[in-house]
Amino acid sequence: MNYTEGMLREGSLKGKNILITGGGTGLGRAMGEYFLVLGANLVITSRKLDVLEETAKEMMTKFGGKVIPVVCDVREIDQVEAMWGQCIAEFGQIHGVLNNAAGNFISPTERLSANAFNTVLDIVLKGTSQVTLTAGKHWIAAKQPGVFLNIVTTYAWTGSGYVVPSAAAKAGVLALTRSLAVEWAKYGIRSNAIAPGPFPTEGAWSRLLPGDLVKKFDPAKKVPVGRVGVHQELANLAAYLISDFSAYVNGDVITIDGGEWLKGAGEFNNLEMIPQEMWDMMEASRGKKP
Repeated sequence: MNYTEGMLREGSLKGKNILITGGGTGLGRAMGEYFLVLGANLVITSRKLDVLEETAKEMMTKFGGKVIPVVCDVREIDQVEAMWGQCIAEFGQIHGVLNNAAGNFISPTERLSANAFNTVLDIVLKGTSQVTLTAGKHWIAAKQPGVFLNIVTTYAWTGSGYVVPSAAAKAGVLALTRSLAVEWAKYGIRSNAIAPGPFPTEGAWSRLLPGDLVKKFDPAKKVPVGRVGVHQELANLAAYLISDFSAYVNGDVITIDGGEWLKGAGEFNNLEMIPQEMWDMMEASRGKKP
């Protein structure tokens, strides 16, 4: 056994129906695949139906179970409520919600437009709160227990330059997690969070650090254990926290980053070394200013 292998025993999530926002790609998909291996059924959401449908097909072919793709922009409450209605219509019950949808810009804050700043806040904080309130109200009315698992980040408590809207939004999600863990525990609803360090995905890292910047600012160099995370490690932790094995874990945030934030709080603070000319090149590579 090692960290690249599944941790929980077979059938640990059997009979569980789990909603994953941002579940069509990246870390959301990786966690969802392991949930399927453990016997769960999934609803995966994002704004791109073609991506969701392809992902759902591939996941069911490889891992079995049932995966329902549902288009939803978590910034829009009408879409969130409609998506939740589809979840209930399809499965009758949703037992766990993984709030994973996110957005981010790496940029000097003074270069961000108000729209760019608000876009990140809306996806991360507003989107998470809207999904959480929709699910939580349903669970309370139905007298049904449930589990929330929210993906935050270590700079939710340290802050970090160059990702200010993300830091502000993730800090809000962390506060939401801890607050509802106390308020809604009486309804049988648990709330926890995971703060991952660097777990590179092709899409996210190429957008955040395009071209040779990924090599120049190799995240593994900041991690005391000397490497970045493997997706299975994050999936193992997420599966544990969404499962009944973690029934006594409530209101916590678990860091999985190899000691990175302790070594240098503020994940992107080292970008102070980037000259203005390079910021111009990064903006040009995106096609327009954020």
